[in-house]
Amino acid sequence: MIRNVLIAAVLAFGFAATSSAAVVYVQVAPPYHAVEAVPAAPGPGYVWVGGHYRWNGVKYIWVSGGYVHHAGAWCAGHWRHLEGSGWYWVPGRWC
Repeated sequence: MIRNVLIAAVLAFGFAATSSAAVVYVQVAPPYHAVEAVPAAPGPGYVWVGGHYRWNGVKYIWVSGGYVHHAGAWCAGHWRHLEGSGWYWVPGRWC
């Protein structure tokens, strides 16, 4: 188990800078989604992009959400479980 986490850590840091398409499997499930207070938008055309947990190679850390000026809707990223492989992050995208 610890070996798998260490391998995931090496892969996470190795691929993070080289490819946004690389999938890193984490053997530890992410925490339940934190409740975020969403403040009023700073103006028209701003879309809230919610926070999420990010795997830093050792543990999950919370990345706060924020407003982005963009025309369109944001489909939030999420952690997905693949039986036998672990958890992997599906990035958010404009939809």
